[in-house]
Amino acid sequence: MPSPVLFVIACLIWGSTFWAITLQLGDVPPAASVVYRFALASAVLFAWCKLRGDRLRLPWRAQCWTIAQGCATFGLSYICTYTSEQYLVSALVAVLFALMVFWNPILNRLVLGTPLSWRTWAAGSVAVVGVILLFSQSIGHAVREILAGGEGHFLLGLVTALVATVASSAGNVMVVKVREQSSNVLLTMAWGMLWGALLVALWTIVSGQRFVLPTAPRYWAGLLYLAFFGSVIAFACYFTLIDRIGSGKAVYIGVVTPVISVLLSIRLENFRPGVIECVGMLLCLSSVAWALAGPARPAPAPRALEPELDLLKKAS
Repeated sequence: MPSPVLFVIACLIWGSTFWAITLQLGDVPPAASVVYRFALASAVLFAWCKLRGDRLRLPWRAQCWTIAQGCATFGLSYICTYTSEQYLVSALVAVLFALMVFWNPILNRLVLGTPLSWRTWAAGSVAVVGVILLFSQSIGHAVREILAGGEGHFLLGLVTALVATVASSAGNVMVVKVREQSSNVLLTMAWGMLWGALLVALWTIVSGQRFVLPTAPRYWAGLLYLAFFGSVIAFACYFTLIDRIGSGKAVYIGVVTPVISVLLSIRLENFRPGVIECVGMLLCLSSVAWALAGPARPAPAPRALEPELDLLKKAS
């Protein structure tokens, strides 16, 4: 499947998943919802791999990196994302995920030794200004609430959302290491999601939260959409793009996804950003686009996954 098609699929799906997560908030603890989502997605992927005749075991070195990548991408990142959306509008969380454009090269520098360009530093500085403007009024209100004896949940949502973006970027770096050990994207995704679900399940039990099965149709609709489309299909597209063009370019998705999320939040969550918030979002997203405007990395030769992705597209 061509890279532009993978890009469009991932953008359209992930642009809507931030809102779809809100369908699961309420009666069920966020951690339990994360477990349900990735346990279901992992089961679908293992079944898919079994049907196409794959050997489900991974070499030990590949499994070690898959455990680390799964715990970061599907464990820590998503438990923080679900928690943050209890206190922040989903569009704002999506905008913060655009900062992965800067976390990725920084972590690539620390782990893989990839040099950082001046464009990354300059655009990152502009993005920080944009984020400050975007959240300045809400942060001020939360601080005043804390000083008055309140709990300031907005700050908790902001911090957990930022942790989620860093964890996702760490997972992106580990995808490169996973791919060095195994070229089977769907199988490593299945194991990664399983490890992430197990990590969050352990956290759910240790923290005293309960595994609740709600009866609301909207919850189950959200779960099925997030598990199959938001997890299986979108991540298959995204990890294939990382494999082909590198994580620095694949996160172009982070420019488009927040725009879709903002439009959905305005329509479905009654989100009404003011002038300062709009300027902040504009600065943040434009800096992301500028950071990614450098020369593209030559794409490697297509891999054997392409027939499976074609089947996934037909199945969707």
